[in-house]
Amino acid sequence: MDEITTSNHPHAEPREGGTSAGSGENLHVVRSGPPGAPTVVLLHGLAGSTAWWDPVLPALRDLHVVRVDLLGHGRSARPPGGYGIAEHARRVGAVLDRLGVRRATLVGHSTGGMVATSLAEQRRDLVKAIVLIGTGPRADAYIGDSLISRLLPVSWVGRLIWGLRNDNTIRGALGTAFTREVAIPDQIVTDVRDMPYHSVIATSQASDAFLAERPVPDRLAGLGLPVLVIFGSRDRRWQPSSAQDYRRVPQARIEILDEVGHTPMFEDPGTTAALIHGFAATASH
Repeated sequence: MDEITTSNHPHAEPREGGTSAGSGENLHVVRSGPPGAPTVVLLHGLAGSTAWWDPVLPALRDLHVVRVDLLGHGRSARPPGGYGIAEHARRVGAVLDRLGVRRATLVGHSTGGMVATSLAEQRRDLVKAIVLIGTGPRADAYIGDSLISRLLPVSWVGRLIWGLRNDNTIRGALGTAFTREVAIPDQIVTDVRDMPYHSVIATSQASDAFLAERPVPDRLAGLGLPVLVIFGSRDRRWQPSSAQDYRRVPQARIEILDEVGHTPMFEDPGTTAALIHGFAATASH
C-alpha cells in the first residue's frame, strides 16, 4: 500500500516517493492493489477521509484502488478557499493523470458521489462507470441533522460550536451517519476533530449549491455511463425513497440494502464491497 502526498502545482516535484498532481494544494492519496488491475477510485463524503473505506478494502485487494482525501479533509491541505464541487473534481482528475490512470470506476459516498459526478461531467473520457453510495439526488431529499448541525453554518455560532467539540460530541454528531450499531474507529473521530471549520462549511455549502443548480440524476442521464446506486433502506440523512430518482438515468442499477443507514461501507461492508467489485469488474470489460 502506497501513501502519497500529491502537490497540485504544475511544476511540483514528487515528494517522499510520491507523485505530483496538477493548482497549488497538497492532496493525500493512498494506493493499494496491482497497478495493472482495473482502477477504482474511492471518494469519501463531507468531513470524511480515506479511513471511511477501510472495511471494504480486503474484498477489493485484486483491484487497483486509489483513495483520495479531498481538499480540507484527512491529511490533505486546508487552504482558505477552493472547495467547490467542480474544483474538488478537477483535483481528483489531476491526481489520476499524474498517476497514469487513463480509465477508472469512480465510487463516491454521499458528497463524494457529487464529486464523482462532476468529474464525469468534466472528463467523460476518464470515467468508465460510477458508483454512488448514499448520494442524495436533489436538495429537498435531505432529511436534516441535529440542531447543532443546523447552527454550524451560522458564522460566529458555528465557529464556537466547532471549537468546543470533543471526541464524545463528534461521535454523537456522527450518529445520523449510521443506523446499525457499529464501532466508529478512532481514526475517523480524529479526522473530524482535526478538520478546520472553514473546510467543512465551504464543502457543505458547495454540495448544496451543486444540487440546487441541477439534480444528480439529471447530470448523469446524458453521460451514457453505467451507474450503480447503493442506498440504505434506513438512511437518516437522505430520504431512502429518493434513490428511485436515479431511474431517470438510462444505465442505472439501484440496490437498496435492508436495515442499513447512510454508511453501507461500515454497516454492511461485505455486501457493499461485493457490489462495488462486481460492478467495477463488469465495467472493465
